[in-house]
Amino acid sequence: MSRTLLATTPTFDARAWAVLAVLCGTAFLEGLDISMMGVALPAIREELGLSTSSLQWVVSAYVLGYGGFVLLGGRAADLFGRRRMFLLWLGIFVAFSGLGGLASEGWMLLTARFVTGVAAGFLTPASISIITTNFAPGDARHRAVLVFSGAGAAGFSLGMVAGGLLTAIGWRWVFFAPVIFASVLLVAALRTLPDDGRPAAREGGVDLPGALTVTGSMLLLVLGVVRAPDVELAVTAVTLLASAALAAAFVAIERRATAPLVRLGILRSAPLVRANLGALLFFASFVGFQFIVVLYLQELRGWSALETGLALMLAGLDAVIAPTITPVLVRRYGNLRVLLGGVLAGVVAYALFLPLGADWTYALMVPTMLLIAVAFACAYGPFTIAATDGIDEDEQGLASGLLNVSIQFGAALGLAVVTAVNVAATDGSSPQALLDGYRAALIVPVVSAALASVVVATGLRPMALRWSAAGG
Repeated sequence: MSRTLLATTPTFDARAWAVLAVLCGTAFLEGLDISMMGVALPAIREELGLSTSSLQWVVSAYVLGYGGFVLLGGRAADLFGRRRMFLLWLGIFVAFSGLGGLASEGWMLLTARFVTGVAAGFLTPASISIITTNFAPGDARHRAVLVFSGAGAAGFSLGMVAGGLLTAIGWRWVFFAPVIFASVLLVAALRTLPDDGRPAAREGGVDLPGALTVTGSMLLLVLGVVRAPDVELAVTAVTLLASAALAAAFVAIERRATAPLVRLGILRSAPLVRANLGALLFFASFVGFQFIVVLYLQELRGWSALETGLALMLAGLDAVIAPTITPVLVRRYGNLRVLLGGVLAGVVAYALFLPLGADWTYALMVPTMLLIAVAFACAYGPFTIAATDGIDEDEQGLASGLLNVSIQFGAALGLAVVTAVNVAATDGSSPQALLDGYRAALIVPVVSAALASVVVATGLRPMALRWSAAGG
């Protein structure tokens, strides 16, 4: 079936911009959904009576659903049609985000968040594949991808403020607002997205066992870490062993599958493994840091959700820095050096927060927020480049999907470890006890970001040796 590309030059026509606007809307929505939730957590805890351990699952359920199914989402888009999958899962996103806003019990909220995350895991690869199949390779596609990525960053940045505004009205609006926005996108998508026709028959089908085992393994690992302070050691050991067993089952399934979610041979690429491990640790550090800072500002300091969102807004300046300054730095100093600089900026940012006091002024927090903006601007895009550089063209989607899994799993694992340390170190409910718990938990982001910098730095020596061998 022949098909006309929406854009063959960087100058898009009205139809190309309309399609790209809808796709960028979903990227913006996903970034918005994650960051708004972080600001609303204390209000959710207060109404639903959730413990600190349970509270982190409001975020973790989403990112585990997303990370566990994003690879399957890419395969489903190829098998069943990109437009069809986009519309189906955007509809599911609308339905379950609405159910989250109506939840009256913790389990209802967590279930809605998990399914919403699964929907996002199918939406993202469908959106990206619509771009890569409708915009010509080269400048047109690069421009479309950069605009799409920028929309996601903007959603994450603005979500922290929007979350504060909506939570001031009522935390349920953090769920209802995405329903309204996604419903508008759904109507627009029906009118604008190109029909990709009937998908060609493909060998192997959907690797559902692979998706279920890898998601189950991640869920059990996070569950084991979160519950460690509250249960006996034997229970934690059994949970972690079950996680390891499912991980082993996933590897066995992928080795035998006709169309595996992950071709295991791709993991022989040292740069890809390094980028994924570094991204996992880097995003674990930020999500854990945000969780503790929100609790500190709202539950210890008594700041409103709106004040908290405004306080975190400076960290969102990466949406401005990334598309303007980062490309210049990469061209001048190389991707890996810029990436390492970004991760190290994160280490310094979190370390500056370690002496946290009960009466800190906002001026003392500003350096950390600005450094976080620099860290993300210099790390987010370069991690993507590092994870896909040198990978065969027909496996670029797999490499991108693996990076998404690492980011989402890192977020869930970082949140779990921070929560476990905070719960274990908090002895009582006095302001000093809460502060002691926060200080102990803040060590985790520092260590995680430092480990990420070590992982990234291991790539510098091989790069220097290649330059030397080439006479450069």
